[in-house]
Amino acid sequence: MDYKKQLDDLLVTVTKEGGSDIHLSDGRHPTIRVSGVLIPLLKHPALSKEDTSGMLDVMLDKSNRDRFETNKEIDFSYNYAGGDRFRGNAFFQQGAISIALRLISKKIRTLEELGLPPILATFTQKQQGFFLVVGPVGHGKTTTLASMVDMINHDRAEHIITIEDPIEYVYEPKKSIIDQREVRIDTKDFHTALISIFREDVDVVMIGEMRGLETISTAVTAAETGHLVLSTLHTNNAAQTINRIIDSFPSDQQDQIRIQLAGSLTGIFSQRLIPRISGGLIPAYELLIANNAVSNLIREGRTHEIMTVIETGSTEGMIDMNRCLADLVRRGEITPEQAYIHSFDTKNLQRLI
Repeated sequence: MDYKKQLDDLLVTVTKEGGSDIHLSDGRHPTIRVSGVLIPLLKHPALSKEDTSGMLDVMLDKSNRDRFETNKEIDFSYNYAGGDRFRGNAFFQQGAISIALRLISKKIRTLEELGLPPILATFTQKQQGFFLVVGPVGHGKTTTLASMVDMINHDRAEHIITIEDPIEYVYEPKKSIIDQREVRIDTKDFHTALISIFREDVDVVMIGEMRGLETISTAVTAAETGHLVLSTLHTNNAAQTINRIIDSFPSDQQDQIRIQLAGSLTGIFSQRLIPRISGGLIPAYELLIANNAVSNLIREGRTHEIMTVIETGSTEGMIDMNRCLADLVRRGEITPEQAYIHSFDTKNLQRLI
């Protein structure tokens, strides 16, 4: 069996059908996700244990395959003949291998092409600070960060380092120098790579994901000491993000991290990709801009008041998720039912729709 051809044929199908993901599992037809919906490829036979194992051998070298057998799961990336990249995770279930692959387009889209607010460009112009893109898995956080990094790359001569696991978007250096480091291949872990940036004459750091107390602490310190730090967290909104960061520290260190975060945070952007009435997905979002009022609330432990600041801060450029959802409903882009599903405060949304 030519597993490389079998795999590449399936990946071509993902791109042709406008899919975002593909799932390969023993006993099931290959299944792709299109506009958030899983669709089995019934024209392809159900896969066997040998099929999933053979396709994984195509995507992993020997050292990573050995690590997979030891750890029973692995993150990886795969370039296929079509030119796009896929971010992958392989794992065991009931003794058989399953693989989930997500399409990472070789084209880095602009904020306008992604349907995101132009005010995000102002955060790419800052010389230092801490900016986070947050939201559930699979809602475009990495794509948004890639667009922002590429904007810096187009506009400014900076030294940019990305720390990722695995590397997803691959940047072509333009005005900037861009070094992309993959955990376990180019560096031991996120924390080790972050410590090293202080000796690497770095201007901008993009951290693929904030993992663990040490990584968060070093990232905040880097933002305080003259670096622009961009990263993601799997949180729902701005207030929850700030609480998650603070709560990751022991109680005797939380006052200190509040002070550091109050001084370094520039903004938090929360986004969702919502099924569009006309087909496809459309983003809905919330934007917190860390002005003096926000900094004081963080410093004083009054994060529960941050939602009110966002709701009343539109003149400063802040964006309230409910107002964004209500606007999408009024424009006929999404249904009211979808708006309620993705709202943080359905009672307030009811008043706006």
